[in-house]
Amino acid sequence: MDNKVSSMKGSCLLLLLLLSNLLLCKHVSSLPMCPSGAANCQVSLRELFDRAVILSHYIHNLSSEMFNEFDKRYAQGRGFITKTIKSCHTSSLSTPEDKEQAQQIRYEDLLILILRVLRSWNAPLYHLVTEVRGMKEAPDGILSRAIEIEEQNKRLLEGMEKILGQVRPGVRENEVYSVWSGLPSLQMADEDARLFAFYNLLHCLRRDSHKIDNFLKLLKCRIIYDSNC
Repeated sequence: MDNKVSSMKGSCLLLLLLLSNLLLCKHVSSLPMCPSGAANCQVSLRELFDRAVILSHYIHNLSSEMFNEFDKRYAQGRGFITKTIKSCHTSSLSTPEDKEQAQQIRYEDLLILILRVLRSWNAPLYHLVTEVRGMKEAPDGILSRAIEIEEQNKRLLEGMEKILGQVRPGVRENEVYSVWSGLPSLQMADEDARLFAFYNLLHCLRRDSHKIDNFLKLLKCRIIYDSNC
């Protein structure tokens, strides 16, 4: 009887988790950064931050799930975790290592840094989707998450441009970003080398999405709540 009850509780918990994920996906996909259109955004700064934080957290969750699924599917037994992870292409952008360092940066500079990191992922996310489509027996979960992250990264970038425009009206920010040159690595004939290139890219995506998520929460606290949170 106890085993049956435990099994039922486990099934109910799993169902609740699945439903919560579905509701989050529906909520995020139906939450445009600028309902009036990019050229005429009438959303308040506070609401823009609310939506950006929700979106960045969603992207980080997706990137973590995608990395974990790829690790389980392709990396087991290959010793990828013991290899030295190659430097991420965004490492050329100097980012704070922790909250304390981020607190020392002017919020305008932190906003611009987030924009640059997001732009730096436009090309690799596009090619990630293309290359995953070409992978032999690629799990649908990895492909669907890659497609979703590419789309939501563009939406978040649009929202951050609107936030910067409201925080510093009239300021023109140079579209600086870090160039990604990792496509040949994703197309190598050697399977182990190619899979490790995917593994490294997904590791970097998970790392950067986590940074952006944390930076945005910090900025929201500083700008919207005057650091009283």
